[in-house]
Amino acid sequence: MRQVGTAAGRVPADADRPRGASAGFVAGSREAIASIPVELAQAYRRCPIPTELAEAYRRCRDLHRRHGRSYFLATRLLPAGKRPHVHALYGFARYADEIVDRTDTGTPEDRARRLRDWSDRFLAGLHGEPVDDPLLPAVLHTVGVFDLDLADFAAFLDSMAMDLTVRRYADYSALLSYMEGSAAVIGTLMLPILGPADPAAAREPARQLGLAFQLTNFLRDVAEDLARDRVYLPQDDLARFGVTTADLRAAAAAARATPQIKSLIAHGITRARTHYAAALPGLDLLPGTSRTCVRTAYLVYAAILDEIERADHDVFARRAVVPAHRRARLLTQALLTKGRAPSHRPA
Repeated sequence: MRQVGTAAGRVPADADRPRGASAGFVAGSREAIASIPVELAQAYRRCPIPTELAEAYRRCRDLHRRHGRSYFLATRLLPAGKRPHVHALYGFARYADEIVDRTDTGTPEDRARRLRDWSDRFLAGLHGEPVDDPLLPAVLHTVGVFDLDLADFAAFLDSMAMDLTVRRYADYSALLSYMEGSAAVIGTLMLPILGPADPAAAREPARQLGLAFQLTNFLRDVAEDLARDRVYLPQDDLARFGVTTADLRAAAAAARATPQIKSLIAHGITRARTHYAAALPGLDLLPGTSRTCVRTAYLVYAAILDEIERADHDVFARRAVVPAHRRARLLTQALLTKGRAPSHRPA
């Protein structure tokens, strides 16, 4: 694969994306998804919300509140009628992530089987079959209400399957292949809920914000991912800064980063901010409450990079967390900003 991303280089667009590696798993999903009758989505939009469906939405909200503090804070700025659908998408992504990340629940083969079983239930629900699952009824309802792109769900499941077999990424191009499904499509799935006036123009900024958020996670969570034997920092970047996986393990054990690792992390922050900058034009394409919601998430998540810098790029000494008082200040900034580019430099 050719190199498509650098610290200061061009930010890849949708057409540049190579697809995920687990094509055999996803191919069947995409074929099944392609055969979903249009009438089913229309039926979902018409149907009332029974108690079981309301309970599924509640569980998604609980997952979101417990595990996605920054996102949850931003979601509270949306109209009440839109919040449950954002919770449903978060619940879908979080549950799949839990399947592949819970290394204490069996072998990779066991987790792959659980992911396939759960994906099959999702596909069955899309075909109108009864679904016995605590979360999927809410996800399926949200799909129907907003006519969400089912190919985005297939791409997401593809990347989740990659997490079970791929531990390292040779270069940024390879990492982007993974992030296409794990992050970029989350941005595009959100668009129909957020309601931009020009969805086509908003698509690429939404993808870029998904990539920016995930790169922020990768930089913050190097130690956590390393404990699962995953390294989301491209291997050619490690080589460029004279860092090995053994060096990362030693830094995790000592709770202290070396100067070389700090330089590697600084490089990653520069790259992540390239994606934040590419996402910025999309904010003004969103209507009022949606714009405030996404601006809040943008500011709070970008501030995690500031916290890493405040710690001298040492992601092993402590987990970078935006303090509550700063989150409150950023929320105020988001509420007061009208049409101006938000600042995400250290404050």
